[in-house]
Amino acid sequence: MKSFTREISLTIPTRRAIHSIHQEVADMVRESGVREGLCLVNAMHITASVFINDNESGLHHDYEVFLERLAPHAPVEQYQHNGSEDNGDAHIKRQLMGREVVVAITEGQLHLGPWEHIFYYEFDGRRRKRILVKIIGE
Repeated sequence: MKSFTREISLTIPTRRAIHSIHQEVADMVRESGVREGLCLVNAMHITASVFINDNESGLHHDYEVFLERLAPHAPVEQYQHNGSEDNGDAHIKRQLMGREVVVAITEGQLHLGPWEHIFYYEFDGRRRKRILVKIIGE
């Protein structure tokens, strides 16, 4: 069995943003040489998510509105997280959106539905973050 591990490193300049990592992951699958297997994509930070959904700006806006309604950033005093940090909402948003995705690899390509796209969702940005891509298979 083959194993391929790589990290994507990025800095989101704003506090929150959705960033496509789809092409980078697809390129890594090709580079790995795995024809049949699995690809794990993991947000290695507790204030970020990796998710799969439609690549449509209206949906991304709806996520922002929905998550801010469920876990508003302000007032930060509403969160007891570490007493003085201002990212309690980011931890909750990450829990709602999930930590990672696993995608099948078939015939050397990501095996996704017609509208599925891989994204990184940052909830407490403005600093360097890493995303783990782990590919295993034959």
